[in-house]
Amino acid sequence: MTPRSRLLRAGLAITLVVGTVLLTGCTAIVPLEPSKDAANPTCADLIVRLPTAVGALPERETNAQSTGAWGTPAAVLLHCGVAVPVPTTLPCLNVNGIDWIEDDSEAPLYRYTTYGRNPATELVIDSGTVSGSTVLVDLAQAVSAIPATRQCLGVEDLTIPTDGGTAVTAP
Repeated sequence: MTPRSRLLRAGLAITLVVGTVLLTGCTAIVPLEPSKDAANPTCADLIVRLPTAVGALPERETNAQSTGAWGTPAAVLLHCGVAVPVPTTLPCLNVNGIDWIEDDSEAPLYRYTTYGRNPATELVIDSGTVSGSTVLVDLAQAVSAIPATRQCLGVEDLTIPTDGGTAVTAP
């Protein structure tokens, strides 16, 4: 082998190594903490059904069980196995058959937690990057792998006691 061909091979090898390092840096793993009930087998049913993109954001690799992330930087984070929510006064939305409790207290970050499903799934969505409703639609099929046992109620579904001790249905 001539000195020139050795030099070309060495240059090619360095280029490949540098290129691999640069490409690996572009697809860094999203660091997340697993939820308390992340080892629940039902979460595995959801995770294997996650789409490769939500709201046109590509799926990212995470380092925690029962999690998902999309976007660069990550604009959608998913945790399966969070605490099952109790009834709340926060808005509850039904999107494609999935009830979600919406918490906008940290807007533009929105937190959506499934209601009536055990284990519960939580999404944190950066609304400055992607539409929350688009993400909820894109994830509905995967989330439906966890069966619903309850559904959100509206004011019209409540029974309110009157002063006389009898209950009346809300108007």
